[in-house]
Amino acid sequence: MGLGNGCLAGDRINRPSGEELKLSKDLTEAGFGADIGMEKFFNIKCRASGLVPSVVVLVATVRALKMHGGGPNVTAGAPLKNEYMEENLQLVADGCCNLQKQIQITQLFGVPVVVALNVFKTDTPAEIDLVCKIAKQSGAFDAVPCNHWSAGGRGAVKLAQAVEKAANQKNNFKYLYSLELPIVEKIRIIAQKVYGAQDIELSPVAQSQVDRYTQQGFGNLPICMAKTHLSLSHQPERKGVPTGFILPISDVRASIGAGFIYPLVGTMSTMPGLPTRPCFYDIDLDPITEQVKGLF
Repeated sequence: MGLGNGCLAGDRINRPSGEELKLSKDLTEAGFGADIGMEKFFNIKCRASGLVPSVVVLVATVRALKMHGGGPNVTAGAPLKNEYMEENLQLVADGCCNLQKQIQITQLFGVPVVVALNVFKTDTPAEIDLVCKIAKQSGAFDAVPCNHWSAGGRGAVKLAQAVEKAANQKNNFKYLYSLELPIVEKIRIIAQKVYGAQDIELSPVAQSQVDRYTQQGFGNLPICMAKTHLSLSHQPERKGVPTGFILPISDVRASIGAGFIYPLVGTMSTMPGLPTRPCFYDIDLDPITEQVKGLF
């Protein structure tokens, strides 16, 4: 039920013949929303690589928006509540505040955004239309319902066409902060402008580490925030668009070889959440039926 996993087109899209679309350079799945994945991609990867993004594809679902609108908690393995299976325009409308915020984050960087609404069979036409309408009213270049989960590539043709148009628009890409700023100020800019925090609060350990890295000459590195993906804030249970909160920085660490400083927001594990047995061991393709097995 994640909202805003961004796919970022790196250069431009060409249409050499017929209906075939080809990327001339780069397509990156940043993941974890505009507030985490996209922000890092722009401020760290684009800065280091020289890539200039042409368009952001912001992925949303009606179900995720309902959760951000005050829908009941979702527990892995448990049946979804009726609010997620039946039409509820009020929950969708309330939850679109999170989508609006994600669009606003992309606008900080001067890049056009296309909203891709992944459609589930329980989504109603009224809900789909409402999300697309609000997205476009909020500044998205376009908002497109996508059925590629059920229809394959044919279900994403309109999305590809919208991305092509957006990628050919002139944009004003810019970084969120200057590397010359002090470490604490760069953290504060991300917290306030991207997450919507009132301010930040560094623990004594975090402040000590900041002072240490600055003295060692690493103060000009970009920032890679380690924060929960379940909320714009540091509190996973706070959905929608939290405001007025103080973002706690419990520790600040450095990956000098990779080239960034990474603050830990609250209680945060830096180990990837991988199972002991990777899922690909159980995924296969039936050569006769051409059906993928083991995905679900």
